[in-house]
Amino acid sequence: MKEIELKMQGKIKRLTNKTFKFDERIREGWFSAVYFLKTREIVEKYQANNIVTMQFFQKEHAIVCGTDEVIALIRTFAKNPNELEIRSLTDGDKIKPFETVLTITGPYQNFGYLEGIIDGIFARRTSVATNVYNVVKAARISGVQKPIIFMGDRDDHFTQQSGDGYAAHIGGSTAQATHAMNEWWGKKGMGTMPHALIQLFKGDVVAATKAYHETYPEDDLMALVDYNNDVITDALKVAREFGDTLKGVRVDTSRTMVDQYFCRNPEIMGAFDPRGVNPALLFALREALDKEGFHHVKIIATGGFNAERIQKYEEEGVPVDIYGVGGSLLKIHIGFTGDNVILNGEHEAKAGRRFNDNPRLALVD
Repeated sequence: MKEIELKMQGKIKRLTNKTFKFDERIREGWFSAVYFLKTREIVEKYQANNIVTMQFFQKEHAIVCGTDEVIALIRTFAKNPNELEIRSLTDGDKIKPFETVLTITGPYQNFGYLEGIIDGIFARRTSVATNVYNVVKAARISGVQKPIIFMGDRDDHFTQQSGDGYAAHIGGSTAQATHAMNEWWGKKGMGTMPHALIQLFKGDVVAATKAYHETYPEDDLMALVDYNNDVITDALKVAREFGDTLKGVRVDTSRTMVDQYFCRNPEIMGAFDPRGVNPALLFALREALDKEGFHHVKIIATGGFNAERIQKYEEEGVPVDIYGVGGSLLKIHIGFTGDNVILNGEHEAKAGRRFNDNPRLALVD
C-alpha cells in the first residue's frame, strides 16, 4: 500500500495534510475494468491527440462525499496530472439528481482508466454520508439534535473504516467507535463497555461498571444494562451505586428477545411488539430512573436503528438521548456514472447523455 499525502490550497476548502492509502497496483490497471484498459491502448494508438471532458453524476438527493479522495487519486495515478483540468464540488455539499459533481478535462488516455474507481469512491462515500445525514436529521425532529454514534465497525471489512468514518463525519456523526474511523478528521474513537466485559464479571453489571470506572475515571460513565435481559433492574442497580457519577445507560436488547419487565408485568402487554429496544421498554426505563431521582441519567439506544425507526421514535417522544447506529449506515444505494460528454471542444456523448455544466463546480488548483 502506498500512502498519499493530500495537501490542497486552492479555491475549494478541502482536507489538508490528510493521508489516503492507495494500492500502487492502481497504476497498473489492476482495479480497472479491462475494457477501460483496452480503450486506453486503442486511444493511444489512434486518437492520441484528443481532449475530452468526463463528468460524474448520480440520481438521488444526496450529500456528496469522496471529492478529496478522488482528486488525490487522479493526481497520483493519472498521467501528467498537472495538465488536467479538474472542477469539483466539496465534500458535504447537498446535491440533486443528475447534478454534476466533478469534471475532468484532458487527454482520455491519461485518466480514463480511473473512471470505475472514481465511481466506486463516490458511491461508497456519498452513500454513507447521505445515510448518516438522514439519521442525524431524523434525530432532531424534536428541535434538539440528539447525538449519533457511528458503530459500523462490525458491519464491513475493517479496511473501510477510515473512509467510512470520514463519510459519517461529513454526514453529521460526531462520535465513532474506532480510532480508524476518526483518522481522516482528527479525533479518537469513543466507547464504553461491551457485553464481554459483563460476562467476565459473571453478569454482575455493577462490578463490571465499577471496574470500568476505576480503570477509566476520566470517561463519562455509561453502563450497558441489557446483559441479563432485565434492563430496568440493572439500570437501577448501577444508578443507585454510582449516583451522579453515572451519566448514562445503554440498552441493546436483541430484537429476538422480550425483556423481563414485560414478563413480570404481562398486564401491560398490548398491541405492540415487545421485542428488542422498543418504545414501551424505554418509557418504562425513563419512568423508573426518574422516580428514584436519576433524571440526569441519559438513555442510549442501540441495535437495528435506521433513519425511519429513529424518526418514528422521535415522533412518538420516546425518551432516547443518544442513538448508536451501525449496519444501516453502510448500505450502498447511490451509484455514480462517469461519461465523456465533450470531445475536442464539441458536444459529443452517447444518446441520453449530454454535458450538464454545474456553476457550483470550482476549479481545483
